[in-house]
Amino acid sequence: MPTLQLGSFHVGDREPAYIIAEIGINHQGDVEIAKKLITEAAGAGANAVKFQKRSINRILTHEGLEMPYDNRNSFGKTYGEHKAALELSELNYQELMRFSNEAGVDFIASGWDEQSIDFLDTLGVPFFKMASADLTNLPLLVHTAKKNKPMILSTGMANMEMVNIAVAAVAPINNQIALLQCTSTYPTVFEEINLEVLNTFRQTFPDYVIGYSGHELGIAITEAAVALGAKIVERHFTLDRTMKGGDHAASLEPGGFGKMTRDIRHIESAMGVGVKRVQESEHPIFKKLAKSVVSQIDIASGTIITRDMLTTKGPGTGISPARIHELLGKTVLHDIPADTVMKDEDINW
Repeated sequence: MPTLQLGSFHVGDREPAYIIAEIGINHQGDVEIAKKLITEAAGAGANAVKFQKRSINRILTHEGLEMPYDNRNSFGKTYGEHKAALELSELNYQELMRFSNEAGVDFIASGWDEQSIDFLDTLGVPFFKMASADLTNLPLLVHTAKKNKPMILSTGMANMEMVNIAVAAVAPINNQIALLQCTSTYPTVFEEINLEVLNTFRQTFPDYVIGYSGHELGIAITEAAVALGAKIVERHFTLDRTMKGGDHAASLEPGGFGKMTRDIRHIESAMGVGVKRVQESEHPIFKKLAKSVVSQIDIASGTIITRDMLTTKGPGTGISPARIHELLGKTVLHDIPADTVMKDEDINW
């Protein structure tokens, strides 16, 4: 079965789901807000916190940098100014990684360009999470694969051919791969989430860990993904969904995230091992509620038992009704009054 070592956690089919709180750019460009988010994510049960690292001049052309970006979620008059305002410094990243380690959560970030990947590698992130927007950016995927650390590939805005091409580019260099089903709309409508892709991925890529990155409202769909076998889940995380910024509305606040992690752990406990058996806690309930073979009339010692002598009633402390046919033609060892639970020691087997 496929497994990955993600930071301090072993991730695979027999392991708990690895839960990522995607802080992204919800820190508003403020390192103190980022620390608050890390603290709240750790308290809500996240295994990892994830940021987004960009070299703004590397990922955008001059035209892209100068594009007007004047709306209620904008942090600058141009798109370049907006992105720059939400970018933390390398010193900030070093500080936040130390802070995350002290909080007991893994610190990771999506690197959106080669320069950012190189920095994150030097910083010491335990693995790389690649954004859906870069699934077709094969040069960046190859550059990252050569770092020889696990890679999580999100697959929003992609069809199966695009996923296959990305995997084919990475796997010969680095086979430590996880694939996340994702739909890149914020928030995602339920009809476009397509959780069945998790099963498709498991069948198509049996050597890789499969997971889910969600942007939907609520927590139920992410929990369902875990029940379907997702071993990595990622949700955007915020202190307040009404804050300024494009990602907050599709994020979970600490209370909702905490409920999700609680439910995921309950689901994992409830999944069991696939062997149908009577639980220890059910035995006393069985005795009270189940039925036994009961004498319908007085049966004298030595009498040959026939079907009309028998009925079924509770409690379930005697011979099971499932064995009633075994009694036919047998004799009783002593007198059995009517309306008596019959037991093995009453019968001449």
